[in-house]
Parts: sequence; structure tokens; C-alpha cells
Amino acid sequence: MNKIPRRIVTGIKNGKSIIVEDQQVKNVVEHLPGLIISDIWNTQNTPASLDFETTIPNTGFPQTPKNGTYFRYVVIPPDKDLGVEFKKGEPHPMMHQTPTLDYIIILSGELHLIMEEGETILKPGDIVIQRGTTHAWSNRTDEHCIQLAVLIDAEI
Repeated sequence: MNKIPRRIVTGIKNGKSIIVEDQQVKNVVEHLPGLIISDIWNTQNTPASLDFETTIPNTGFPQTPKNGTYFRYVVIPPDKDLGVEFKKGEPHPMMHQTPTLDYIIILSGELHLIMEEGETILKPGDIVIQRGTTHAWSNRTDEHCIQLAVLIDAEI
């Protein structure tokens, strides 16, 4: 399993489309054991500038720019590897909320999406539209789960 994705960035030179960059992502941080977040790209406003990217710190908690977007590749290890214990009837210890509209695609593995009321299991190819709600991710398998996430600044 490749934990660091390859990023290809296109551009224009002398009126022709070109490949500007082709390399592994550099903004990669292991926030907890095995929880690896790779920041792929962000935009600072809408409509987005096609000229450049402004790198922002990879803190684990997304810092989506006001009126911007944030694109992440996330490797989520099994709960047991993180030391997370989830007890039924109690809030999941990783519950959180972000002020964003998130488009999330599961690429590999399985993951439980836990809400304040209810949960569902996600498998490769599943897509979540997460609309600024309180949620947690729980990997109850022995394999890592990989997801892609595009976070868009939102009013909540």
C-alpha cells in the first residue's frame, strides 16, 4: 500500500499544456500512529486561481481557507493501532465537526462513519457528502482504509 500519493500538476507554457510537477506529495504528516494525512492541493478562493497553490500547514485538523477548498489523501489505520476504544452508548472519542462541505471517496479498506445518531459501514467506491455534521471515523478491521477528501469552506 502506497501511503504517500503521487501528485501530477498541469499548467500552460507558451500557450501549450504541460506537466509542471510529477512527484510524491511533500506535505505528508503522521498525526497519530498510522494516521497519515497527505495534503494534495488547496485553493484560496472561489473562483479558484489556476496560477499557483499556497501551501498551508498540515495540522491534522483541516484549515480550509475562507471561500477555498482543501484536497486530502488520508490513510486511516485500524482503531486498535490508534489505541481507540469505542464503547457502545458513549460518544466515539474521535468525534469532531468541521465547518466544511466534504466530498469523501473510499478507495480501499472499510470504515464506519459514526454520527451522533446512527452509523454506516463504508467500502471501496462509496462516497460520503459530509455537510458540516459532527462525525467520527472508525476502522474496525485489521487493514488500513484509504480515503480521498475534498473539503469546501461552508457556512454552518
